[in-house]
Amino acid sequence: MAKIYSTKTPKNINLKPKDETVSFLLNYSKALSVINYNKLKFEALLN
Repeated sequence: MAKIYSTKTPKNINLKPKDETVSFLLNYSKALSVINYNKLKFEALLN
């Protein structure tokens, strides 16, 4: 059974990702290419 998250989240949550995490996500998004052909989507990771 899925949980129901109806309680409010605290406002004092401090989210500070590591520099390595931010760098990884930025590099991944730069390398990702999405090609639309007719009604199909192709994802290519250009490494």
